[in-house]
Amino acid sequence: MKISIVTAVLNGRATLPDMLQSLGEQSHADIEHVVQDGGSTDGTLGYLALAGHNAMTLQSAPDSGIYDAINQGVARATGDVVGVLHADDQLADRGVLAMIAAAFDDPTVDGVYGDLQYVARDNPDRVIRHWRAGTFEPVMLRRGWMPPHPTLYLRRAVFEQAGLYDTSYRISGDYEAMLRYLTSRQVRLAYLPHVMVRMKMGGISNRSFAHMIRKSREDYRAIRRHRVGGVGTLLAKNLSKLGQFAIRG
Repeated sequence: MKISIVTAVLNGRATLPDMLQSLGEQSHADIEHVVQDGGSTDGTLGYLALAGHNAMTLQSAPDSGIYDAINQGVARATGDVVGVLHADDQLADRGVLAMIAAAFDDPTVDGVYGDLQYVARDNPDRVIRHWRAGTFEPVMLRRGWMPPHPTLYLRRAVFEQAGLYDTSYRISGDYEAMLRYLTSRQVRLAYLPHVMVRMKMGGISNRSFAHMIRKSREDYRAIRRHRVGGVGTLLAKNLSKLGQFAIRG
C-alpha cells in the first residue's frame, strides 16, 4: 500500500532534519513524500534537495496559507492513503506507517488515527502534553472531540468525495474538515492506541493570544456549520486539553 505524506513548509530548515529522519527510518517501504513549499528563503529548498526522502516530489509555489499549501500537496499525491506531516513534527517510531498500512488492509476502514505527544521545541524527549485520543463515537463530536490531526490518515478517495480543506479557515481548517468528514457518516475510522506523532510546541494555533482567540472563533464557526453543538461544545473542546498535561503514557 502506497502512503503519501504531505508536508507543507515555509522556512522550515531548522526542524526539517528531525522530521526527515523519522520518515527515512520507517519500516514501511512504499512511501511518497509530497513537499509543498511556500517560497522559503532560509535554505529549506537546498536542504531538501540534498537530504530529502528518496521518494520525494518537491514543488515551490505561492499559496494563500497552510491549508491552501496542504490542498496543493494532496492534489499532487498519488498514494492510496494520504497523511500530513509538518516540518515541526516527527513520526514517533519506525513502525508507525507499517501500523497504518496494516489497519487499511480492512477495506471498510476509511481513516486511521492514533495518539499524539506535544514535546518541547528544544528537547523532543521532554513530553509536555499527551493526547490519548480514544475510540470515536459520533456523540463525542458534541463534547468537542476530534482526532489529533497530525495522526490522521485518510484514503485518497475521502478527499475526492468529501473535498479538501476550506481555505476560508486560517487556523481551524483541519477541525472543520474533520467535522465535515465525520458528520457525513460516510467515513469509518480505526483507532490505533499508540503514539504516532511527536509535535513540537509553539504552532500557529497557540502562538499568541490573538491566534488563540481567532482559533476559538473559527472552531465555533465550524461547530455551528456542521450542527454538532454550540458554545458548550467549544468550551468542552478547550477544557479537554487540560487533562493532557497530567497524562504521560
